[in-house]
Amino acid sequence: MPPKKTDESPVFQLKVTLKDTKPPIWRRIQVRGSTTLYKLNYILQTSMGWTNSHLHQFTANGIMYGEPDPDWFDDVVSERRVKLGDIVAEEKDRFLYEYDFGDGWEHLVVVEKVLPPEAGIRYPRCLKGRRTCPPEDVGGTWGYYDFLDTINDPQNPDREDMLEWIGGDFDPDDFDESDVEEINSILRTA
Repeated sequence: MPPKKTDESPVFQLKVTLKDTKPPIWRRIQVRGSTTLYKLNYILQTSMGWTNSHLHQFTANGIMYGEPDPDWFDDVVSERRVKLGDIVAEEKDRFLYEYDFGDGWEHLVVVEKVLPPEAGIRYPRCLKGRRTCPPEDVGGTWGYYDFLDTINDPQNPDREDMLEWIGGDFDPDDFDESDVEEINSILRTA
């Protein structure tokens, strides 16, 4: 049996920031350059806290990548054939990741560092983050801020319905080391 081929591709440290959020909602992740954009979608979904229930696309250097669908966009390059290292190469390179075209969640993804892989480290991995991911189907950034105003106003007549819809309390500032550990546990099974 031939020896197993080792992946010598660089590790890209990415900062993923949900656009138009203040204070910003973000994650810092490390991903191999050999990772397909198809798999990167899963990594971003897991790291941010989304449920992968909607369409998505990547846009880099004016090119859209995703799952080609003749009913939507015919100029989308298949994300299954393109690797992260094909669309970024060095620090400060950037691209957009859009999730849920109806709500329009845009994520700015910036290369912070390009590193050699470390022995004994499993990639991908989440290093850090801030703030909880907004709930699915809340209506994009503006709907999210309306949601927060509603649940934080005890006098708002829609408050209880919104809390029931979200399944109880919602703390937009809640993201800590235990969340990083949970994300990494899920990513290890990918």
